Amino acid sequence: MLRFLLLFSRQGKLRLQKWFTPCSEREKKKVIRDMMTLVLPRPPRTCNFLHWKDLKIVYKRYASLYFCTGLEDQDNELLALEVLHRYVELLDKYFGNVCELDIIFNFEKAYFILDEFLMGGEVLETSRFAVGVSMEESDTLQERDDIEGGTLLEISCSKDSEMGSNTAKHGDSMAHDESECDKGCAFV
Repeated sequence: MLRFLLLFSRQGKLRLQKWFTPCSEREKKKVIRDMMTLVLPRPPRTCNFLHWKDLKIVYKRYASLYFCTGLEDQDNELLALEVLHRYVELLDKYFGNVCELDIIFNFEKAYFILDEFLMGGEVLETSRFAVGVSMEESDTLQERDDIEGGTLLEISCSKDSEMGSNTAKHGDSMAHDESECDKGCAFV
């Protein structure tokens, strides 16, 4: 079982973290710091497996990102390396040649892909196709929700502008400027 999965850059910036076992924030920070100090200074052609405390550490570098995971002692390191590689393949399939900026600006998608692939530190779905279908369904649902939300906002705005108000509330309090459209509403 995986204990954690970390993504960090060559500069030591944490880009993604997923913890599969409960631990305190202080412990998490220490593990992250220790992983970066162990993995980052290693030469490129060295073994991708380390022992740290009671865990096996498996990491792999892809472009400027390190994918690092901690395993229990009885787990297979090669299988963990395949899990990391499959996650990168899933990210590549969704983003089209994933890079660090994709992870930074679309971290919620990266977490969603990870949650579709792993659950509780174990592989949930091995099929790239099944995870891809799930991602497409999620994107379709989000787009449909955005469109319906825009329609609701327009209806709300037009009713408010009939009453002489120039602000609209939809979910969170969002104000708009009447100059943005002829009805006095804006799609946000």
